[in-house]
Amino acid sequence: MNTRPASGLPPSIVVSQRDATRLEALLETPQWRHHAAADALLAELARAEVRDDDAMPAGVAGMHSRVECVDELSGERHALTLVYPQDADVDAGKVSILAPVGSALLGLAVGQRIDWATPEGRGLRLRVTAVHAG
Repeated sequence: MNTRPASGLPPSIVVSQRDATRLEALLETPQWRHHAAADALLAELARAEVRDDDAMPAGVAGMHSRVECVDELSGERHALTLVYPQDADVDAGKVSILAPVGSALLGLAVGQRIDWATPEGRGLRLRVTAVHAG
């Protein structure tokens, strides 16, 4: 997964204290500690600016928020809700925070973008167009 924009630097991300605390606790449980995507999520949390819940800016992707994005390469539009692993349901657009695209979207604001490869290897350039609180 490549979350670097054209500048080569990863986009800055902001995560609420509540989400950071809950996600760190999730990753400490035996069930998820050794999950293949745990390291990627830990890396995202480590580089995030963590803010008090009441200081979170509007339009930032967090847990249970619905993120609307467009693939700038194909024009396809997607609406994904970031959820905990046990609540994931691809058919309903609920993507696990432990899915590569889930951890990559966490903390992104409207207008930011990520380059990402699907499990099938197809490249996407997702730009966040809207975030709806969950």
